[in-house]
Amino acid sequence: MNTSRQNKQDRDSQNSKAPRLVVLISGSGSNLQQFIDQTAAGKLNAEISAVISNRADAYGLQRAEKAGIETVVLDHTRFIDREAFDDSLAQVINSYQPDLIILAGFMRILSEPFVKQFAGKLLNIHPSLLPKYKGLHTHRRALEDGQKQHGASVHFVIPELDAGEVIMQGIVPVKETDTEETLADRVHQIEHIIYPEAVRLVLEGELETLEKPVKVYLQDA
Repeated sequence: MNTSRQNKQDRDSQNSKAPRLVVLISGSGSNLQQFIDQTAAGKLNAEISAVISNRADAYGLQRAEKAGIETVVLDHTRFIDREAFDDSLAQVINSYQPDLIILAGFMRILSEPFVKQFAGKLLNIHPSLLPKYKGLHTHRRALEDGQKQHGASVHFVIPELDAGEVIMQGIVPVKETDTEETLADRVHQIEHIIYPEAVRLVLEGELETLEKPVKVYLQDA
């Protein structure tokens, strides 16, 4: 770890006892922005210690830099295989000693050893009402099946794809006029509401007192 990062962490640990988050991204970082805004406003008692991306052109890096958050680019194409990348990623994450690791549009399937290393600390948001529509093309599949409701699920990450315990679900109506794009826009709206709230529940230890998954409905959709 470089000296400047260590000094920053030392100052942070002295000045704040807020839980530490590391956010992993690959793209625009719209969910990341919600975490930036809510931590800055004091609505989420947490500190974003770092934003890590496997793509140097991810717009989310600019969001983080504008907010004064440290950024790290770890280009997966420079590693011999998935395991080598995940090993390096784990080392970077551990250098920040996070309480939670937030996957916010991180477009990499993580290896089993990586996931097990961070068991109970790794969260993801998936654009469907799990266990429906694991994997890709969730909006298309919901439309093809004639679903009346669709949405997003915040869940703990386990080695099996999109199969970890669901913490919270955001539910949106599916309209007769919907396309994949319009439905995706509505799901993004509910994602921005439920992801920071689910993280708050985890950090504040409220999950044990709640019936899971907690369900949130998008109003006036």
